[in-house]
Amino acid sequence: MHPMLNTAIKAARRAATVINRAAFDVDRIAITEKQHNDFVTDVDQAAEQAIVETLLKAYPDHAILAEESGASANMNDESEFAWIIDPIDGTTNFMHGYPNYCVSIALQQRGIITQAVIYDPVRNDLYTASKGAGAFLNEKRIRVTKHDRLTNTLLAAGHGAGPRALDEYLRMYQVMAERCQGIRSAGSAALELANVAAGRSDGFFEKGLKPWDMAAGSLLVTEAGGICGEFSGESKYLNKGDIIAASPKVFGQMITLLSPFA
Repeated sequence: MHPMLNTAIKAARRAATVINRAAFDVDRIAITEKQHNDFVTDVDQAAEQAIVETLLKAYPDHAILAEESGASANMNDESEFAWIIDPIDGTTNFMHGYPNYCVSIALQQRGIITQAVIYDPVRNDLYTASKGAGAFLNEKRIRVTKHDRLTNTLLAAGHGAGPRALDEYLRMYQVMAERCQGIRSAGSAALELANVAAGRSDGFFEKGLKPWDMAAGSLLVTEAGGICGEFSGESKYLNKGDIIAASPKVFGQMITLLSPFA
């Protein structure tokens, strides 16, 4: 296993210790609303601090892009190594005690995601990937599903905050729901991407995401044999914020239906 991946795993487990301790009494969590239906808790901040401290202890010169603290001073387009961190993807779930959230950590090297860790502290599921070396769930190789027809698929989806985002999501939902066996929306984009990689769902789509929502999960999907792209099919989803992820044949069919929403 790559040493940087090992460090990311250590960081994710440290964050999970913070999260699990707080999960026993969610009523005591301090919550701040950043914007409508977008929340941060003191647990997010403590978990992020644990991650950043672990990563920078091992790699003090690396840049950081984290959901709560933002970009470090040395984060720029020339950064050779940058860690992209979401301490709790699914904060709304977490603060309600709904057991679907995770820690997401990715390493970007010269603009390319090369290492990924997603850790689900509720199920003790550890997803890992290194570029060119495959994707794994609890050290067992995972692959995307082999379904080749959209009509046979179970999809996942999400939507951003605000009435405009919801209206667009409902229109997309109708288009896709008429052509697949079902759509699930569980409130954590990172876990939805991990589920695609593990073959638990056949595809995922969402608009209005941030890099830390997608970075680790997108590498899991591609290393598991899937494809990630914008709604137009282009590959700059980390910058655009809109993503479709699926097995190759399903991806093409999803693009055909969702490209009008690009």
